[in-house]
Amino acid sequence: MFADLLLGDAVNLLVVGDSRSSLAAIMNAMKAIGCTVHGCLHSRETMQQCQTEQFDLIIIDYAVPKMNGIELVAALREMEPYRLVPIIMITPLTEAALRVQAIKVGTTDLLTKPFDRVELQARARNLLALRRAQIELTKIARHLASEVHTITFNLARREEEIVWRLARAMELRDGTTSSHISRVAEIARLIALGLGLGEDRARIIYLAAPLHDVGKIAIPDKILQKPGRLGDEEVQIMRRHVQHGMWILEDGCTDLTRVAAIIAGTHHERWDGSGYPYGLAGDDIPLEGRIVSVADVFDALCSERPYKPAWLAEQAYEEIVRCSGSHFDPACVEAFRSKWRDILSLMNG
Repeated sequence: MFADLLLGDAVNLLVVGDSRSSLAAIMNAMKAIGCTVHGCLHSRETMQQCQTEQFDLIIIDYAVPKMNGIELVAALREMEPYRLVPIIMITPLTEAALRVQAIKVGTTDLLTKPFDRVELQARARNLLALRRAQIELTKIARHLASEVHTITFNLARREEEIVWRLARAMELRDGTTSSHISRVAEIARLIALGLGLGEDRARIIYLAAPLHDVGKIAIPDKILQKPGRLGDEEVQIMRRHVQHGMWILEDGCTDLTRVAAIIAGTHHERWDGSGYPYGLAGDDIPLEGRIVSVADVFDALCSERPYKPAWLAEQAYEEIVRCSGSHFDPACVEAFRSKWRDILSLMNG
């Protein structure tokens, strides 16, 4: 509501007086310069007015009933829509300490009673010009923020589209299915959330996970598409897909590409150090790689391959739990277990 009012062209002014005569004098002076003027005689009414309406300038008499002017200014500055609105205080006070206090709580300008009508009008005009400049800057900032959001959103959509199309190409190359890649991505996202990583980081992992095996496009067909188990030499060649994937994704300039490179290079490492390609162990393995390792192995167990039948989801679940602390990070396994209901629903969907 306040945001909409802020963008209006009308000048809306509030006067808070200590008496009807003083209030009338100030209001008449402001009406003479073309302002829409509202008046209040005590602080409670002022706070109620400011909660329901946006003013561009407020003029407060220090001696306002119920709450003095300094206290009222301090209360107004606590309200988000009034953090920057100019406030003039009219005061009989000449003590420097009180004037300094008034400025400290957020008073923009001070006038001493009895005020000069022409001086009040001139200062009000100056502060209203400042207010108009604030409004224009706010409009520009909002427009720029909207443009940046739109551009960022479109870039993110294009980046995501490239990821999923590349993942689709990988399906054709190595014989996996889109459901496998999408399930690994979703399970990785759920594990990330189970670890408390937050929605933004979980989404990056979700988008990067489909590229975990991108390096397989460099593996020869006779090995990649072999219907039976691989021999020892073939296994070594197959394992090179990790380095190929890292090379494809290295030196990325976006968070998504950088995380995808980490995942491609570390999702075959094992918690106990027996994995490849570097034999990393424990926390030396990047968390993203540890997360996708659980998701990838679980879904691979549940998927039919030329050399094995698909496992039941419950059997694969038991295998993941059994390998906690050896193959897998125990924290990732615990997060996997905490999201099991969602994961099982995904597998049965």
